[in-house]
Amino acid sequence: MKLRGVVPPMVTPLVGRDELDIEGLERLVAHLLKGRVHGIFILGTTGEAPSLSYHLRRDLITRVCNQVNGQVFVLVGVSDTAFAESVRLAESAADAGARAVVLTMPYYFPLVQAELIEFFENIVPRMPLPVILYNMPEMTKERLEIETLKRLSSMEPIIGVKDSGGSMDYFSKLLQLKQYRPDWSIMTGPEPLFLESLRLGGDGCVSGGANVFPGLYVDCYESFASGDLPNAERLYRRIIKFQKLYSIGQYSSRVIKAQKCALNILGICDDFLAEPFHRFREPEREQVRKILEAVRKM
Repeated sequence: MKLRGVVPPMVTPLVGRDELDIEGLERLVAHLLKGRVHGIFILGTTGEAPSLSYHLRRDLITRVCNQVNGQVFVLVGVSDTAFAESVRLAESAADAGARAVVLTMPYYFPLVQAELIEFFENIVPRMPLPVILYNMPEMTKERLEIETLKRLSSMEPIIGVKDSGGSMDYFSKLLQLKQYRPDWSIMTGPEPLFLESLRLGGDGCVSGGANVFPGLYVDCYESFASGDLPNAERLYRRIIKFQKLYSIGQYSSRVIKAQKCALNILGICDDFLAEPFHRFREPEREQVRKILEAVRKM
């Protein structure tokens, strides 16, 4: 299994504390597939996974896998503070027909790298699907150090890394691990680094903005892949314009709020957020609306 291209970290449409927006979910998945995405990643940071009940997570996995029906890869985030819960969720993902799981370190107690290595050496063999490791230091307190990943590269079930650390120096070193695992997929998360990551040899992006404008991100990727760099750069300027959404609000939750608000304005799904966060109010919604209009006109 080789993952490449544009894989949106899908938001989780909700209408209440423990209730999926089922019609919105169906529209969102259809929207992503129509945008020709290369995969869909559910239950990641953008999907608010840590705030969702296990019952809802399993329901989401089943519904998404059923609707996608093998058209693209479905990746499922199974990270948890409890080892056993990660394994159980991975088993549910396998039963539903997902193609891989995405796993970061337990994110409550700080860990040293030696403990991280032991954790992954213990849990990866228990995963029923291929594993993509997820570097997200903003949320986990620690990053997956390059030497740690080099050690873990000997584990065959690990098929790649999603990096949301935001450092191109780190990403460059991450790409060097392909000398040990040429089959690994190395994907970036931060959207401003998308095009540069491709230039360095990255395999694509797992970027939240592709929830809203999947075709834009796919066209940018495919233009680069075909050698049409001028068109890729033109499309990338639209992606950068879209980043203004993330300056609205405070803290990391503003990214999820902005994406859900944009999807709601487009009539795709509800913009309810899992507690303790609340959706954007009208002043913020108006800012989002103006940015959407500006991106569409470019």
